[in-house]
Amino acid sequence: MATVVTPRRIASALTELWSPRVIAAIDDMYIKVAKIKGTLAWHSHDHEDELFYVLDGTLRIEMESETVELHTGDIYVVPKGVRHNPIADEECHVMLIERKTTLHTGSEVTEKTRTIEEQLRPTV
Repeated sequence: MATVVTPRRIASALTELWSPRVIAAIDDMYIKVAKIKGTLAWHSHDHEDELFYVLDGTLRIEMESETVELHTGDIYVVPKGVRHNPIADEECHVMLIERKTTLHTGSEVTEKTRTIEEQLRPTV
């Protein structure tokens, strides 16, 4: 049986920044939410696109060729192989849709990098 989830509520209740949590799965995709503030890290996902949906706040995604700014309700897909750096000057809540194989910060490993096991932890 399916479970009803509310991404905005779950994201706002998270206590850790830059620590995505899986809230649903469909086929080979995970639906994740995160509470973010500051900068993550320059990285890329060589084989996977990454969809950002802003639940609340403003998110800037720097890329080598351009920078995009997303506001509540906006969606942007970072194409596979594109180096990017997500930045939120103020607290921002996002939903991510990614393949299950997508590594949090690609091949870059920082103190903010989360394993898939960490991302699968319960949200409450």
